[in-house]
Amino acid sequence: MLPRDPQADIGRRAWVACPNCDDRQGCGDCEQDRTCSEHWRYLLSNTGSLLHLQCRSCTHVWTHETGFGATRSVWQRITGAR
Repeated sequence: MLPRDPQADIGRRAWVACPNCDDRQGCGDCEQDRTCSEHWRYLLSNTGSLLHLQCRSCTHVWTHETGFGATRSVWQRITGAR
């Protein structure tokens, strides 16, 4: 288990499913795509539409492409280039 990232700030949160654990399973709010007070992720940083997140349950760190307001080209999103 990783320690909490030093950039983790409770003031910067995102509600995205963690690809490592299934902590949202059984949560009525999460299953209806509503924000809940328990299953949020630390938003460590972002590059355009690419979010850098850490799960507060299992401390897994990953990136998530939202595709919303993308400032990177489609080619950059496909290849992972920044």
